[in-house]
Amino acid sequence: MSFKPWKQPLLAAFVMVAGTTAATAQNIQTAQRDIELGRYNAARAALRPGSTPEAAFELGRLYQMRDMPDSAAFFFNKAAGATPFGQVAAGRALLAKGQTGPAEAQFEAAAKATKSKDPKVLTMIAQAYGESDVKDISKAQTYLTAAQTANKGKVDPALMVARGDVFLLTDQGGGEAMNSYDQAVAANPSFAQAYYKKGALNVRSRNFNAARESLNKAVELDPSYAPAYRELADMYYYAGQYDLALQNFKKYQDLAENSSATTAQYASFLYLTKKYPEALVEVNKVLASDPKNLTMNRLKPYLLYETGDFAGAGAAMDNYMKIAPADKIISEDYAYSAKIMSKTGKGDEAVAMIGKIIAKDPSKACDFQNDLATIYANKKDYKSAANVYSYKLKNCKGDLTDQFRLATALTGDKQYTRADSVYNIILTAKPTYAPGYLARAQVNNSLDPEGKKGLAKPYYEKYIELSKAEGADPAKFKAGVIEANGQLGIYSATAGDKPAAIRYFEQVLAADPTNKGAEDNIKILKTPAKTTTTKKTTTTTVKKK
Repeated sequence: MSFKPWKQPLLAAFVMVAGTTAATAQNIQTAQRDIELGRYNAARAALRPGSTPEAAFELGRLYQMRDMPDSAAFFFNKAAGATPFGQVAAGRALLAKGQTGPAEAQFEAAAKATKSKDPKVLTMIAQAYGESDVKDISKAQTYLTAAQTANKGKVDPALMVARGDVFLLTDQGGGEAMNSYDQAVAANPSFAQAYYKKGALNVRSRNFNAARESLNKAVELDPSYAPAYRELADMYYYAGQYDLALQNFKKYQDLAENSSATTAQYASFLYLTKKYPEALVEVNKVLASDPKNLTMNRLKPYLLYETGDFAGAGAAMDNYMKIAPADKIISEDYAYSAKIMSKTGKGDEAVAMIGKIIAKDPSKACDFQNDLATIYANKKDYKSAANVYSYKLKNCKGDLTDQFRLATALTGDKQYTRADSVYNIILTAKPTYAPGYLARAQVNNSLDPEGKKGLAKPYYEKYIELSKAEGADPAKFKAGVIEANGQLGIYSATAGDKPAAIRYFEQVLAADPTNKGAEDNIKILKTPAKTTTTKKTTTTTVKKK
């Protein structure tokens, strides 16, 4: 899953402060800066609960960014009035509540009052659309064009950033958005926000080298520019570099603010990087102070499932489904519901639920094949799980990970010859993938249950070889090394090569000095007898049949 439980950082703010004191204007500029950097508590303090129309307007923006439309509308309405500024505020209050038509009427009145010649008013209106969830940008484009005309050909960097953000509301607007950000940078090479926007767009398009260059430039120009670190975290997450992702997200959290909102974002990022126990701790922190936080209530059953508390996950999912508005429930919620069902004795219902998700939106069929296969595996229906992975590899963008999952399912279904063939595909493509050799050895143990043919022998030997390669982590190889040496010891003893068998069992003891099976086997092998029988090492995971 790749959803983000936070909005992208905001557009540059254009609030007219005519008629206010210099101190008030300074407070508003400070608050705008804090909002841009995700310091919502600091911004709220600077705005002193809407003591002026301009302060109320910024509070409206703040609450809109935090997905609190009622509070946003309340403060926008406090800023509303008969001036163009007040009309824009009134329009934003309506837009926050989803009343697009009446909002447009207010914006048109504001533009008309200035004869469409005040670029700040026009940009404020475009910004209203950019910071909303409105997907139709035609109205916003009209005001952006008018603002550019009012600027008489002069490129306003902040306006270009606003223009880029508006185009990003559409699926195909990336090119125009990047062009806008480039113009902003050309007009002001020290404009950190424009570099950040370029970087964020490159992260979205998976152009990581360009993203890193722009984001690093943003923090070089402004080391406190917290959102740039958040985008760097995203970039490293998408690149699979989870440690770097978490490091950068922690920098973002430290620079933004320590609040339940940033803790919630951190919890979500821990979830995305598969740090499930750690994420659950953070989720519980947020829910202790904000029990109605929708995203945290969503993540809690996900995390309880991932950490093996299936009963708790079921209760948490029931709670989430009760409090979540119907339009906020996403397909991943149903997928996790199904997986939780499959772990609590409701496997058939779980399969049916995944089927309904796919039927509702067939274009997402590939997205849920792994969930469906997991549900079948939970039911111990490995044949169906294997069929799902075969379907995914044929019809979706399957990869070597899916090949490995297919081989695992085939092994569960006792289709050992097919599983061996799939492992061969994996190891041909990735000849240094140690887990593949261990899994292939286990499959061949099942094909050669008495060990007389030694089918698994070359794969165990290769696994041991890879465990000694430069950079190999002994801790990650330990269990496999014990299994491999133990099985090779059994094969050597079966073939009558006692010295080799003893050496292998000694390697087991080197890795696990408490291994009773290896110790007993060495004693047996060193004891003269007419018939020598060896025991399996106690940690060998492949059983002979």
